[in-house]
Amino acid sequence: MTRSALLVLADGRFPAGGHAHSGGAEAAVKAGRVRDAASLEAFCRGRLHTAGLTAAGLAAGAALGLDLHELDAAADARTPSPALRAAARRLGRQLTRAARATWPGPGLDALAAAFPRGAHQPVVLGVTARAAGLGPEDAAHCAAYEAVGGPATATVRLLGLDPYRATAVLARLAPEMDEVAARATAAAREGVDALPAASAPLLDITAEQHAAWPVRLFAS
Repeated sequence: MTRSALLVLADGRFPAGGHAHSGGAEAAVKAGRVRDAASLEAFCRGRLHTAGLTAAGLAAGAALGLDLHELDAAADARTPSPALRAAARRLGRQLTRAARATWPGPGLDALAAAFPRGAHQPVVLGVTARAAGLGPEDAAHCAAYEAVGGPATATVRLLGLDPYRATAVLARLAPEMDEVAARATAAAREGVDALPAASAPLLDITAEQHAAWPVRLFAS
């Protein structure tokens, strides 16, 4: 394992397309549920322990070498919103392209061949971590961080929120991110059927509403 590879993969500047997605924050801002640092923290905490935990489990499973078709089907089953399924596969395609250019190898080539329309992003994240020489815990940490880092960054743009305060939210959530990554990895070691399936119905509902907006800043 190389710590530097983990930093590269988790860097928000890694060209995998995540900057174009708000993780549900844009719809939450419009609805008034996210309006300041305190409500952002509540939103991120809820997202971390639901969608974030689920994504972390899928990523850890892929990094462990579990069957990718089973993992992708599990991701589909855990994503009831068609808009979010489409976004996850779009992000998966973009991450596959970036990963193959950064850490070329047979694992990523096989993934691209098996899923020409794109696998779910957490699954691709796990395969990418494996190609980079990282372990399942690293993949789970990346997924957990993405679950809250994306909304925090998006809220700075959407609300003009002080970036120092947004970053402080992430720092306060760090212990919970570690806990989520550990839980997700432990579950992944038990196999696909043991993966977390925490749900966030409001994220699914607002994702469908957001997809129908004629004008929006973020893709999802």
